[in-house]
Amino acid sequence: MESQLENGCTISDLNTYPLGCTIEAGSTIFRLFSPKATSVKVVIFESYEDKTGLRLPLEKNKEGIWEIIIQDTFYGHWYAYDILGPKDDPFFMQPSHPIADPMSTNVTTKNHHLQFPKTKIVPESNFDWEGDTFVAPDDPRDLIIYETHIKDMVAHPSAKTYVQGIYNDFREAEYGGIHHLKKLGVNAVEFLPLQKFGYFEPPFEEETEEGIKNTWNPYSLNYWGYMTSFFLAPETVYASDASLELGAITGRSNKAEFELKNLIKTLHSEGISVIMDVVYNHASHYDLNPLKYTAKDHYFKLDDHGNLLNDSWTGNDIDTTSERSRALIIESVKHWMEEYHVDGFRFDLAGILDWETIDRIKEEAQKINSNVILIAEPWGSEYKPDGFSDHGWASWNDRFRNAIKGYNPLDDQGLIFGNIGLHTRFAIENLIRGTLRSGEFGLFNHSGHSVNYLESHDGYTLGDYIRIALDPDKAQKIFENKDEATSLSKKEEKISKLGALILFVSQGITMLHAGQEWARAKVIMDPNQNDPRKGTLDRDTYNKDDATNWLNYNEIELNNHLYKYYKGLINLRLTSPAFRKADPDDIHFKVYQDPLHITFSINGKSSGDMYDYFVSLNTNSQTKHEIDLPDGYWELVVDALKAGNKTIKSVQQKLSVPASSGVILRKLRVSNA
Repeated sequence: MESQLENGCTISDLNTYPLGCTIEAGSTIFRLFSPKATSVKVVIFESYEDKTGLRLPLEKNKEGIWEIIIQDTFYGHWYAYDILGPKDDPFFMQPSHPIADPMSTNVTTKNHHLQFPKTKIVPESNFDWEGDTFVAPDDPRDLIIYETHIKDMVAHPSAKTYVQGIYNDFREAEYGGIHHLKKLGVNAVEFLPLQKFGYFEPPFEEETEEGIKNTWNPYSLNYWGYMTSFFLAPETVYASDASLELGAITGRSNKAEFELKNLIKTLHSEGISVIMDVVYNHASHYDLNPLKYTAKDHYFKLDDHGNLLNDSWTGNDIDTTSERSRALIIESVKHWMEEYHVDGFRFDLAGILDWETIDRIKEEAQKINSNVILIAEPWGSEYKPDGFSDHGWASWNDRFRNAIKGYNPLDDQGLIFGNIGLHTRFAIENLIRGTLRSGEFGLFNHSGHSVNYLESHDGYTLGDYIRIALDPDKAQKIFENKDEATSLSKKEEKISKLGALILFVSQGITMLHAGQEWARAKVIMDPNQNDPRKGTLDRDTYNKDDATNWLNYNEIELNNHLYKYYKGLINLRLTSPAFRKADPDDIHFKVYQDPLHITFSINGKSSGDMYDYFVSLNTNSQTKHEIDLPDGYWELVVDALKAGNKTIKSVQQKLSVPASSGVILRKLRVSNA
C-alpha cells in the first residue's frame, strides 16, 4: 500500500522527481538520499542568519530517499536538513549542525572552516545568453590551453581592474584577465576549481570543537579550491558581493551565478574555450560536507571499520562506482554544460574514477556538445593514461613533461638541460610525434589524447625549475627583491626558450600555465609574517591568496624577450596545422651523431598546411651544430632569439644551430598534382 503524506501526495508521485529541491505548479518537493538516517526534517529559513525556521518531517522510501511535497513556494528562502541516525555506527556521521542539500545550485556560507552552508531557493535562471553556444574546436589539437587560477589573473594591481568581484574583474580588466589572454593569443582557458569549495581551513595550531588541529597549513586557506563542497554550485568568493573577512556571510544573492555566466559568454565572444578543473575523486574535508553527513557509506570508499580511504592524498576518496556518486558526477557535468555553457573539463586525479563512470560522462556530455573537451589527470590510485586513451579521453602527459624538463631540478634534469637520461632517441622522437602507443615510451592511441605541458599549478614554475637546476643554491635562497628572482640570466632565458620551442613543435594539445610566458617566479611573499620560508621559491602554493600567486604583469618587461618568443610560437602554431595534427608518417627524423641533436622534417600535406617544415633542436648545452637542409630556399621563422609567423631570413643548404637552442624553417609545398 502506498504511503500518504499530509498534503495528499503519495510517495510514488514523489519518485518521479530528482533529488534536491524541485518547484512545480506552486509546490515545493524536497528529496534527500540518506538511507542510514532514522529521521530527516527540512528546516526552511526566512534569512540565512535565522537559527530556527519552519520544520517539516520527510518520509523515507524503500530506496533510502527522504521526501516531502509542500503546497507552497519559498523563493528567497534558505533550507537545510536536520538529520539523525544510528548512534555509534562508524558508517554514519552524526551531524552537529543542519546540513545543506548536496544538489544545491546556490549556496550561502559563513567564512569559517565549517562554512555552515544553507541552500538558497532561487527561481529558474533568466540569464540572457544572447545566442551564445559552445566554442570548443572540432579537433582538440587546435587548442592552446592557458591554465590559471581565476583570481591570479586579476588580483594584482598591475591587472588594472575596477575591483568589482573576481568574475567581473576577469572580464573587464584593462590588462589582466581576458585582455591578457587575447594579447597572448591563446584560444582556451582552463580555470582551477570554480565549484563551491572549502576556502577556509581550521585555524593554525588551534584545536577546533570537532577535535581537529591544523598543524599543516599556517595560512589556514585552501586557495586553489581542490576541496569541493557542492558540485553544482558556483564559488561565491569570486562574486561582486563577496568578502574574505572571517565570519562574513558569502553568497546571499545569486550574483556568482550571473557573473560567472557573463564571464563565460564574454570569453566565448572572443573565441576562447572555457575548461573547468573539476574534482570528483574526493570532497571537501573540514567543512559540513553534505555527502559525509547524508550517506558517508555510499558516497565514499571506507575500510572495514568505516574509516575514509585516502588514495587521493587529500583525506577521502569518493566511490564513483556507487549509484548516487556516479549520478551526482554525471549530473554535475551536465549542469555546468547546460546551465553555464562550459566547453570542457579537466578531471583532477581521474585515476580514482571507474571506467563505467568515465564512459557515462563522455556519453552524456557528447549528447550536449559533440566536441566537449575531456581531459584526465590520469593518476591517483592508478596511473592509466593509456586506459583513458582507450576510452577516448585526453590526458595530461607527464612523460613528456619529465623527459623534456625533468622531475626534480636538483637531481633529475631533462632534455633542455642536455640530459637525455634513460630515454632513447626513439623515445624522444615518439614524444614529439604525440607519445603514441605504437612507438617507444608511448601512451596514446592518437596524438589528440596527449596534453603536452612543462608547467602546471603543481610543483615549481618552469622558470623556477630552470633557475634551481642551473643554480641549486636558489632552492633555499632568500630573495629580498622579487625582481631579482624573476629576471632571467642569459642562460636561463636560452633554456626557457628551448623548452617552449620543444613544447610548441610537438604533436597533440598544448598547455601552458599562467605566467610561464615570462618565467614568473613564485617567491613566498607572506604578508602576515607567519611563514618561515618567506622569500624563497615555492613549489606548492595551494594555500596562498597573496602576491606569491597573483600575476604581476609589470614583470613581463623583465623577461620581455621570452614573452615575445611565446607569443610568436603561439601564433605560429595556430597558423601551422602541421605542428598540431600531422600524420605520424609525415614526420621524418634525421640521424646525427649527437643524440642531443634532434632534427626532423614535417610534410604539411596530411594536416592541410601549405608549408613543409624543417625543425632542429640542439639540446646539447656545450656544442653548436650545423644542419644540412634539403634542396631549395627555406624561410627561417624561429631561431634562438625570435619566433613567429614572419620570415627572419632566407636560408639555403646549411645553417648553424647554437647550443641549447633550436630553429624552425619552412617552405611552400610544391603540389605534385
